[in-house]
Amino acid sequence: MKKIGFLSFGHWSASTQSATRSASDVLLQSIDLAVAAEELGADGAYFRVHHFAQQLASPFPLLAAVGAKTGRIEIGTGVIDMRYENPFYMAEDAGAADLISGGRLQLGISRGSPEQVIEGWRHFGYAPAEGETDADMGRRHAEVFLDLLKGEGFAQPSPRPMFPNPPGLLRLEPHSAGLRRRIWWGSGANATALWAARQGMNLQSSTLKADETGEPFHVQQARQIRLYREAWKEAGHQWEPRVSVSRSIFALMNDTDRAYFGRGDDSDQIGIIDNMRAVFGRSYAAEPERLIEELRADEAIAEADTLLLTVPNQLGVDYNAHVLDAILTHVAPALGWR
Repeated sequence: MKKIGFLSFGHWSASTQSATRSASDVLLQSIDLAVAAEELGADGAYFRVHHFAQQLASPFPLLAAVGAKTGRIEIGTGVIDMRYENPFYMAEDAGAADLISGGRLQLGISRGSPEQVIEGWRHFGYAPAEGETDADMGRRHAEVFLDLLKGEGFAQPSPRPMFPNPPGLLRLEPHSAGLRRRIWWGSGANATALWAARQGMNLQSSTLKADETGEPFHVQQARQIRLYREAWKEAGHQWEPRVSVSRSIFALMNDTDRAYFGRGDDSDQIGIIDNMRAVFGRSYAAEPERLIEELRADEAIAEADTLLLTVPNQLGVDYNAHVLDAILTHVAPALGWR
């Protein structure tokens, strides 16, 4: 069995070909798609976070709204760029969104992805300390955030407070007690996956990673997951972690599906991301019978317990619900995912 959710990049465009022509369209349709996915039996609604782009950015209002409109589905991000984040304010926002959803938040965080602007985090008021890289800064912000989620008091109360205080040092509020174990790290390399394991975070492994061996993407990703699990055991954490992979998977059920996705490239791609040679995982698009056989050979999907299906959000809620339903109904049961 696997948990199966969707991952939306939240694009919008003024093009007449787009069903999402504004930020309002994307936000409202994201809520509607989460509701539809829950009704179809999907397990998760996840959203990307990109600054300075016509895509979803500030995640917590959306996560809270989805939490208020749904009752079962997990709600998450993939991922929040920690270079841009104030860990203290973020801990308050995350605690509130988690409480609104009844403890369903699965928060993916990371160093972040390539940016739309040069050193965009500086516009948010952040800069690496002396001797740090921006990636170091992101990991430092993450460590502070994780520490705050423990819910331990650290702030000296005022001797003349506006409102009565509990005894002892004060923590940030609202605090959600279970959230610390539902934080995920988005890793693009083996080394950061090992770091995430030592920090006690779940692992999100996306559709690209550092090309560290020249092997097919799914083989490298499967090895990354195994290394992560070994590091987790060595760290001695007292709970079992979760691991997600994301894939573009389309079951070609009708002529519309074939028109959109029937002529896609089904091979890995190599590119340079932030001066790093990266391998991008292939997309899958075929009739269900063939799709099932192709997916059986994906070693990383076999290693993971959670699969996030990237959706073409600009094609609208109804079409994306159809995409999810096709996988849940015609593909997942044959692979033992359901």
